[in-house]
Amino acid sequence: MEKEKIKSPASGYTALVVMLLAFALAIFLLATFNQQVFGLVGGIACIFIFSFIAPGFLVVNPNESSVLTLFGAYKGTLKQNGFYWLNPFLLKKKISLRARNFNSELLKVNDKLGNPINIGIVLVWKVEETFKAAFQVDDYNRFVEIQSESAVRKLAGHYAYDNFDDAQTEITLRSGGEEVNHVLEKELSERLLIAGINVIEARIAHLAYSAEIAQAMLKRQQATAVVAARAKIVEGAVSMVEMALEKLEEKKLVSLDSERKAVMVSNLLVVLCSDKDASPVVNTGTLY
Repeated sequence: MEKEKIKSPASGYTALVVMLLAFALAIFLLATFNQQVFGLVGGIACIFIFSFIAPGFLVVNPNESSVLTLFGAYKGTLKQNGFYWLNPFLLKKKISLRARNFNSELLKVNDKLGNPINIGIVLVWKVEETFKAAFQVDDYNRFVEIQSESAVRKLAGHYAYDNFDDAQTEITLRSGGEEVNHVLEKELSERLLIAGINVIEARIAHLAYSAEIAQAMLKRQQATAVVAARAKIVEGAVSMVEMALEKLEEKKLVSLDSERKAVMVSNLLVVLCSDKDASPVVNTGTLY
């Protein structure tokens, strides 16, 4: 398989001078030949030289390249910017070497757990090998779009959108961050290598549950957060009750039997775990 070959053509300024001289000489000979065959032939020859040189000029702008073919054969790629002259029979196909952004459309896909999600990515890429971009694929721009969509679908199938419990036991699309983006970037690099594309950066730009389950998933997330908060509150309340009983026994302020301890624990837990302010009740009698 052929690889990219860098071509160094002749300067366009030299060819431009030769072309102008040929044009001026052609006008001079044709205007003064006076029925002399030499003047006529010389003028026609100069016109032929002018006509041959004129189509061969090529301007290559910065971060731009030109792929050259001659009757179906690849002859090289011109990458250095400047003004050049080449064989007029060469076909020239310009390919930009600038970095480009591809902002994908929102795709509706299923995650690892089968939940429908909407996901979109931003891809920064550039053409690295012009031979592959020009001849290995039909349209490298379209190739980038299709392969990006395919890579996103594959990525979504390997990860869940989010964990169903509070403990982050595995990587998810929402919590994976740079690691998930790195997997996406690697997948795209492998897919676009055939087209000579260099993936500079790839990351998830939009991620959300699909509309039909978004409300239900929001309620689940809220319930998970409430349960997690309640668990922390109960854990703290039990520790505080335990500490209160230990301090009372240590300082021997009151003597509590098992039943009174149970009542005290119940009251403290109600006060500490309630989501509303407690209303104190003053007992002027005995407990019994």
